[in-house]
Amino acid sequence: MKDQNYKSLIATFLKCNANQVFLYWKGRVALFAILKAMGIKEGDEVILPAFTCVVVPNAILYLKAKPVYLDISADNYNMNIDLLEESITNKTKVILCQNTFGLSSNIEEILQIAKRYKLYTIEDCTHGFGGEYNGKPNGSYCDAAFYSTQWNKPFSTGIGGFLLVNNDKLINPVRLLENKKVTPTLGEKITLSSLLLLNKYLINRFTYWTLLKLYRFLSKRNWIIGSNRGEELSEVNMPYNFFKGITSVQINAGIKELSLVHSVNILRRKNSKDYTKFLISKNKTYVDENLVQNHLFLKYPLMVRDRELIFHLAEKEKINLGDWFLSPLHPVTENLEQWGLKRELFPVADQISKKILNLPTDVSNNNRVINFLKKHIELIE
Repeated sequence: MKDQNYKSLIATFLKCNANQVFLYWKGRVALFAILKAMGIKEGDEVILPAFTCVVVPNAILYLKAKPVYLDISADNYNMNIDLLEESITNKTKVILCQNTFGLSSNIEEILQIAKRYKLYTIEDCTHGFGGEYNGKPNGSYCDAAFYSTQWNKPFSTGIGGFLLVNNDKLINPVRLLENKKVTPTLGEKITLSSLLLLNKYLINRFTYWTLLKLYRFLSKRNWIIGSNRGEELSEVNMPYNFFKGITSVQINAGIKELSLVHSVNILRRKNSKDYTKFLISKNKTYVDENLVQNHLFLKYPLMVRDRELIFHLAEKEKINLGDWFLSPLHPVTENLEQWGLKRELFPVADQISKKILNLPTDVSNNNRVINFLKKHIELIE
């Protein structure tokens, strides 16, 4: 019954019915599920921005389909809408709309184009839960949307994710896949419970950098449950037992976390407003104020001249900065061709990925962050 309670709470935020919500081990599994339910197969093409996490094209490649990348717009970090229509072929089946850092953009135009060519649309809401686009919840517009509840997402269950299906014709195909989900092991449940406790009681500004490095080192080698398994960062074959369901550990954590979403999102917007005001005052790059209405601000993007130096200084001064996106296929920085992406074909995404870092938006007091920026203002673009 707790899974139904969890779905109902999610549905309240998304203003939908609980039977439209499906729960998974990770958000990328939800993406794989909806692509499979849409009948995506070998040779089909899925359009997506060339500024995303590597697990997104992985879900496409696991079905032997082809990711077709579009460069992004520098003002909103989402796909350049002017490039969309020319990228559609007779093999195109899906357009993936991403709300990067919680910012949705150009959805109406994308939907018009998709309707013209009879294509499915999926909204990547891994950054956008709890936010709105033109008055409706992120994820409301497309045939389906997938969400992540991993660390550093709008609300966290350690790892986890879910799917929202808006197209009634896709409900049954998704439901038929439910009995194919692998059940997580007892060991996975115990490990995840331990990680959630460690995150709650041990991570602070003094331990952040050390524990972050350790966590990524262990998860990359599959020695611990992590956001990314090692093979997800090194190859394009589907990992063993990838199509996995959710655990009671994640459901319990999610129910607690959902009660905090509204207050945290208010804090995110307040901090982002302060960052914007500061950057404007220093004549630096900032998020266009015309976009703020539709921006959740999961993280605040900042352009810098020397990212490695900034990270070094931040670690030294105990400032918790983020590193989304280190490359057009975060966090992979080499051999992007095996995912079908050539950096030189996407100059905007490539250049931004070399300069971007993220300011925290969920801090109760941003004075330390702003003072850090003041101190190193010459390193900010």
